[in-house]
Amino acid sequence: MVRQLLGVGLSAMLVYAAVLGALWYGQERLLFLPQTLAADHRFDQPADVHEVWVDVPGARLNALHLRLPAPTGVVFFLHGNAGSLQSWFVNVDFYRRLNVDLFMLDYRGYGKSSGRIESEAQLHADVRAAWQTIAPAYEGRHRVIYGRSLGTALAARLSAEVQPEQTVLVSPYSSLRALAGEIYPWAPSALLRYPMDTGQALARVRGPVLLAHGEQDRLIPAEHSLQLQQQAPQARLLLVPGAGHNDIQQFDAYLQALAQAIAPGR
Repeated sequence: MVRQLLGVGLSAMLVYAAVLGALWYGQERLLFLPQTLAADHRFDQPADVHEVWVDVPGARLNALHLRLPAPTGVVFFLHGNAGSLQSWFVNVDFYRRLNVDLFMLDYRGYGKSSGRIESEAQLHADVRAAWQTIAPAYEGRHRVIYGRSLGTALAARLSAEVQPEQTVLVSPYSSLRALAGEIYPWAPSALLRYPMDTGQALARVRGPVLLAHGEQDRLIPAEHSLQLQQQAPQARLLLVPGAGHNDIQQFDAYLQALAQAIAPGR
């Protein structure tokens, strides 16, 4: 009986160790769900949307840039963990009506971008490199750094570095480490190689911040935005009744708040 119990215990430990090993080595496949596009893929966009390439160490990043004749500012948009520019670069008329440019980047391995994501530091460096390609053109204008879901930690870190006129975080997490602890409470937090601490970065942002979250978000609960507001007291928190994680952009309350943040006074 003792040998049997020891055998069962050992087997359970081996299974647990194997699961932890899979999480350690395979977490990129859990976190990042890119849609890849052919190198010759053509985006069906109006003439004022330009395809841009950003060279970074070991890769070329693809981006789309709405450029208007005399914009009042720019929205630097960091999208979520699934899809590509093909599915994210939509509703361009919303930005055109506000007379602001829109720049959106595909991360490594997403869309037509080459390479693959290997570390959090690499992600932040890529985002910074993309920002530096367009920032000089918008000196003295209303610069908005926007993060959605996965992109919120990247946006918060960039905002802490460049201090834009406005930061917008939509469906944010306080940190990926905290979110992973809610989803995988049995896994040691040290296992995560992408802690992505949104709150720590947001606490260093001095300018206005808009936090927008669907009250019915089941993927990233709205409590994460409440925690972030405590770390950035200047932040305005918008909880959208009825909205979930992937449909918040369909609600007028969100669109009105976003328009006011992007183009104040209009």
